[in-house]
Formats: sequence, C-alpha cells, structure tokens
Amino acid sequence: MNFLKNIISSALGVFIGFGLLSIFIISIAIAFGDDTETVVSENSVLTIQLEAIIKDFAPQEFDPFGEVFGTANKYIGLNTLVKAIEDAAKDPRIKGISIETNQLQGGISQLGSIRNAIAAFQTSGKFVYAYADNYDQKNYYLSSIADSIFVSPVGMVDFKGLSSEILFFKDFQDKYGVKMEVIRHGKYKSAVEPFLDNKLSDANRSQMESLLHSLWNELVGVISISRDITIAELNAIADNAMGRTATLSVKHRLVDKVLYKDMYDSRIKSVLNVDELKSVTLMEYMTSTIEMPINTKENSVAVLYAQGDIIYGEGDEETIGQGLFVKELNKIREDNNVKAVVLRVNSPGGSALASDLIWRALEMVKTEKPLVVSMGDYAASGGYYISCNANKVFAEPTTITGSIGVFGIMPNVSELTNKMGIHSEQVATNKGPSYSPFKPIDKAFYTLTQESVDQVYTTFVGNVSKGRGMTFDQVHALAQGRVWTGEQAYENGLVDAVGGLDDAIAYAASLAEVDDYEVLNFPNYDKDLRESLMGIPFMSVKNKLLKEWVGKEHFELFQRLNKLREEKGIQMRIPFVLNIQ
Repeated sequence: MNFLKNIISSALGVFIGFGLLSIFIISIAIAFGDDTETVVSENSVLTIQLEAIIKDFAPQEFDPFGEVFGTANKYIGLNTLVKAIEDAAKDPRIKGISIETNQLQGGISQLGSIRNAIAAFQTSGKFVYAYADNYDQKNYYLSSIADSIFVSPVGMVDFKGLSSEILFFKDFQDKYGVKMEVIRHGKYKSAVEPFLDNKLSDANRSQMESLLHSLWNELVGVISISRDITIAELNAIADNAMGRTATLSVKHRLVDKVLYKDMYDSRIKSVLNVDELKSVTLMEYMTSTIEMPINTKENSVAVLYAQGDIIYGEGDEETIGQGLFVKELNKIREDNNVKAVVLRVNSPGGSALASDLIWRALEMVKTEKPLVVSMGDYAASGGYYISCNANKVFAEPTTITGSIGVFGIMPNVSELTNKMGIHSEQVATNKGPSYSPFKPIDKAFYTLTQESVDQVYTTFVGNVSKGRGMTFDQVHALAQGRVWTGEQAYENGLVDAVGGLDDAIAYAASLAEVDDYEVLNFPNYDKDLRESLMGIPFMSVKNKLLKEWVGKEHFELFQRLNKLREEKGIQMRIPFVLNIQ
C-alpha cells in the first residue's frame, strides 16, 4: 500500500513540478518579451535583411517556450512584407531602401514578388541601394533591382547558372537489403526514381533541363533589364565565373562599386545630407505599420493560403490537412460577407486522398462564389490538383507546377532481415493479398495497388480536363508527372495567366462585381495552451541541434528523405525540390 502511495505521490509531484516550470517559463517570456513599439524617425532608411524564413502567410502567435529556448519558428509573411514596402513608398519618413540580405530563405517566386514591390517603391522617387559582403544567386536576383549595387573588397558575385542535384539509392538498397517498393503512373514521376536506378532517366533529364532553362531565362531576363547587360553577356559571365572577385564583378557591371560597409553607410548619409544614419529594419517597420485586420467593410475577398505538404489529417502551419482546410472552406462558403475566394497555393503536393477531399470542398465553394487561384513557388502534383478547378488560375513565371502523376511507395527490409536471420510468418482469416515489409512484395498485391494508382491518375487527369476545358488526351500529353514552370504552363494551357497574388485578388473581386472590399486571410491557426505545450521544447531543440551539426543543406535532405519514409497511401507529389543558390 505504501508502495502505491509513493508512486502516486511521485507522479503527482512530477506533474505539479512540470506545471510550475511551465508557468515560470511563460512568466519569463512575458517579462522579457519585446513590447516596445517601433518609432520611425524622420529621414530614415528601410533596411531589408530578410533573415527569417519567408512564408506566403505567417500569422504571429505567442510561443513562450520558443522564446525562452530560442527555438521559436522565425517566419515572415510575404503578404505583410510586401504591404510594408508599399506603405514605405508613401511614408514621408522613409527616404530610401537599403537591401542588405545575406542568405535568403525564400523561393524564387517569393523573391520575385518582393522584387516587384521594391520596383514599385522606386517609382516614388526614393533611392534603392544594395550592399553585401558576398552575393549568391538568390541574393543577387533580389538586389539587382537596386539603383546601385555595392560589394565588399574581398567579396564576389556567385553568378553561375542553375543546377539541381539528385541522389540515387539503388546500389545502397542492393547492398544493405533495405529498399523502397515503388508503384507509379507517369513516365516523368521521378520522385521515386532514386530508388529504382543509379542515374537520371532520359525523360527526367529532359524535363529538368527544360525546367532549369525556363527558370534561368526568366531570371537573366529581369536582371538584364535592371543592370542593362545583355542576356548573352550574362550567360558569358555565368559560363566563365566572371563575378568571382569584387574587381571582376565591377568590370562586368554586375555591381557598381567596391566599398566596405562603413563607406557604404557614409555614402547613404551623404545622399540624405545627414550626420547620423537612421535606419529601421523591415521587421521593425512591419510592427509599426501593420495592424490586426478588422473587417469594417460589408464585402470581402477571402485569401486561403495552402502552403506546405498535403497530408491526410488536421494540418497545421507547416502542412495542408483536409481537416482544417475543409472547415475553413465551409466557413468561407457560409459567410455572406465573403464575395469571392482566392486560393494561394505553395505546395509540392502529397496525399492523394487529402488532395481530393480539399478539391471537393473547393468545388462546393465554386458553386456559390468566384474561385481564383494564385500559384506561388510550387503548385505541383497535389498542389496542382487543388488548383485546377478554379474560375481562373494565375501563376508566377517562376512557379513550378504541373507534375500530374501518381505514385505509391512502401519500405521493404526483407533482404536485410533474411541476412540477419530474422523471419516472419503471417496468419490471416482470408486469402486477399496483403503487404509486409518483412517479405518480398506479392505479385497480386502489386497488381491491385497498380490498379489503384492507375485509377487515381485517371481521376486526376479527368478532373484537370474538366477544370481546364481540355480533353483527357490533351491533359495526358502534358501530364505523366512532368513538371513545368509558370511561363511554360501558361503556354500549354495548364494556367490562364502569368501574375501575382494582387492580380488574382483583383480579378476575383471583378468576378464578384465588388469595388470596395476588405481582404481576409485564412486559415486560422489559433492554438490553445494544451497544443502549445505538446512537444515543448525538445523536438524543436533536437531539430535545431541536428541542423547546426550537419548544415542547412544536409538537414533539408534529411527532412525530405524522412518525409518519403513516413508517407502513407497513394501520393500526388512533385518529383523534386529545387535548391537554387
């Protein structure tokens, strides 16, 4: 009896102790939280650094444990970022922009939207300068919009063209007896190709070359205009690494002058005719200008942000789950003040089942209100599936879309366990084929699964053909898992127009025949305290330490492989994710 009392007392003590610790941590976070309001001085310069991860939509939330342990997700929303730059153009206190980015954590299409916002800022007559110790290609793409570009004396511009590297695991599987059983439809569906071969297939190499060249042509096209350098010259610079030193970068007009940072600051002070440089970071300026949206107008346009992998489940800030999205779509559909809907998609796809359930909810919205899609960096496979039925589809020129194909993937360790002397037997009530990772895949099970994959592919192509007003054969010719840029998708009919989110919102409002409207952002990611406490803070700490240990690029590879391992059911997923530096 005393033993039981001791156990209960110990458990109760741990629970109370954990509760007190949680209250203590929250108190510290609140006490040391930065509640000071940003004050913007006269003759200020807006400094754009963009150290946070850029997401299309990043609602602010209170995370006391993340603040204390330094593991809070540091996101910046593209929508609020662009709005802040637009506000700065009209703000008499802001005299110019200084782009001082280092390693940007955003996609090419996102950076294109920021670049366009800065270009609009320039029409106000205010200056835009850029400075960096070194420029990688993302940084240079954004900074090239500046009136003048400066680099440190020992810096460089790493301007070399685009490439994408894919790792192959077939020999690894053969050597260690750990393999992935793959069932697919679509000759371009190369998400699973690394498990089937040791090299690129001709079809995959063809689509990747086409994709990279299309993206590169878009990048050098806008850089050519901004820097007054011909596309042929830019390609020669990339071919011969003519930006590898600061001196060569100036010689070939990639940058305008070589300066140390203090000299750059002095130059800005001279332009402003001031003795002290007053600057405000974009993040600080956003807190001074961006307020919580309050719907004060009768009419509104709802923008629903679909960002991340599509999973079967509730979903959260990182993923698109049918649970949350169907609820939000039903709420939007039933709100009489919402006159039109814009779906902003930035997703490489994922679960076929979840994609179809979201597609159905969008179909129901479309029967009552105009539905317009705006594609961000990715709207591929499942991301394209949920986009294809809109009244109009807008894509950025650098959007990666299409990838209309399907696959299933299952881990199999039968060869490894046999080598280790581990064997399995199954007992069942019926004769239907089943799958076990400890036995070679059964031919009957493979056949049935292939039929399911083929059926999902047929549904995918059929829904696209209805949504796009094309025949099944026309879509099939563009499908089979092939990936296209937004520009290519516009040319082949998979999207209706090349444009950004603002274009999509304006078009949706015009379909609803409303001029005076408010933009409302969805979904609502509100969490209760119980959800906030789940996993604190050990999972975030583990990921942070692993990322610091193996490096950013290797950590991202680990995450992608881990996602493939965890995928369940038939997938509509892009074959690869491009990392462009």
